[in-house]
Amino acid sequence: MAVVLPIPEYAENGPKELDAGSLFVLKSRGSWLHCGYHLTTAIVAPALLSLPFAFTLLGWIGGMICLSMAALVTFYSYNLLSLVLEHHAMLGKRQLRFRDMARDILGPGWGRYFVGPLQLGLCYGAVVASTLLGGQSLKFIYLLSRPNGSMQLYQFIIICGGLTLVMAQLPSFHSLRHINLVSLILCLIYCACTTAGSIHIGHSNKAPERDYSITGVGINRIFGIFNAISIIATTYGNGIIPEIQATIAPPTTGKMLKGLLLCYSVVISTFFSVAISGYWAFGNQAQPSVLQNFMLDRMPLLPKWFLLITCIFTFVQVSAVSLTYLQPTNVVLEKRFSDPKKGEFSIRNVVPRLISRSLSVIIATTLAAMLPFFGDIMALFGAFGCIPLDFILPMVFYNVTFKPSRKSIIFWGNTIIALVSTVLSLIGAVASVRQMVLDAKTYRLFANM
Repeated sequence: MAVVLPIPEYAENGPKELDAGSLFVLKSRGSWLHCGYHLTTAIVAPALLSLPFAFTLLGWIGGMICLSMAALVTFYSYNLLSLVLEHHAMLGKRQLRFRDMARDILGPGWGRYFVGPLQLGLCYGAVVASTLLGGQSLKFIYLLSRPNGSMQLYQFIIICGGLTLVMAQLPSFHSLRHINLVSLILCLIYCACTTAGSIHIGHSNKAPERDYSITGVGINRIFGIFNAISIIATTYGNGIIPEIQATIAPPTTGKMLKGLLLCYSVVISTFFSVAISGYWAFGNQAQPSVLQNFMLDRMPLLPKWFLLITCIFTFVQVSAVSLTYLQPTNVVLEKRFSDPKKGEFSIRNVVPRLISRSLSVIIATTLAAMLPFFGDIMALFGAFGCIPLDFILPMVFYNVTFKPSRKSIIFWGNTIIALVSTVLSLIGAVASVRQMVLDAKTYRLFANM
């Protein structure tokens, strides 16, 4: 049996040993297929069910333009990150984390005080949001079976958190490869179900009267447009490209591009089908999750078994999303509490891993139960986190690393994308805060939403 040795990290004066987080969590053993599974789970999540709602704020033309441009820019951006990572690996300094890239390219302060905390906050926020979404899916399933049931949302969130608590003990990112393959299959299925359900309702006599006019007037419409852009950017967001590429066995050249092509074949087929069918069927009455439109006055507009299948697959897939976005937190915890000189499954390392990861999931579950309006907060995270990590920094990293001519198209293309994204990030943050203020009257801890 072949023995896979850890990839050394290189300092200026030669190689240095990996810390426990990189050594145990970011094992470099995967293929490009495994990379594609991880990428798909990180991007194609149940958050895409909010795309018809984004269209209500943009209309047909604006929605299609934003959805298409976000697909092109993120694919381009993630490929740029991959090229930068491959370049440094060929120089003998393989970077395994986003903060490593920022440290080596922009300086140690950028990695420690900006990119590292930003990525960690965004990914942990995604874990909280996924736990909340999983609880909502379970509650939806429960109400289908017992419309007058008395169980509260926080109880379903705790159940979802309990599942994540058990699965979070899988030791490495590479350990999730089979789970994320199942996740890829499930997202195709529930998106196909959602699309078919929207089309069926749209053609039935239960279809709402469709109005495709953009919601809001005056300043509300303007802020709505930027909110919709933040929603779409967050839906395409990833934030863990370096960590995913770190799971690939060397040599890495060209493997990430294959994984991206696999991922975006799923992205295009799911994002566009759900967005177009949902907005076509429900117009500007599309809800923040299009599945909410499948119920009218607590009565299902589709057969119960169909809705149950859709929601069960959504729930299972969102659990895989939670595990994927938990990995940067696991890296930090392993680095802090584990000993790289001891065995991965030694008592010295297993006990701290069990305790620290369990506490991490318990805190995320508690936050999800306390803050069921977390969607508004995630819009703010998207503006402050997804856009910088996925639309701005990749362009900066590429230009600083490869130093393309200032007269070249690629230099100015990257610069324009970074500048426009910066403006959108700032305006999107203001729009998100404004929406939180408007919704403040509905905020209540442990609300049964």
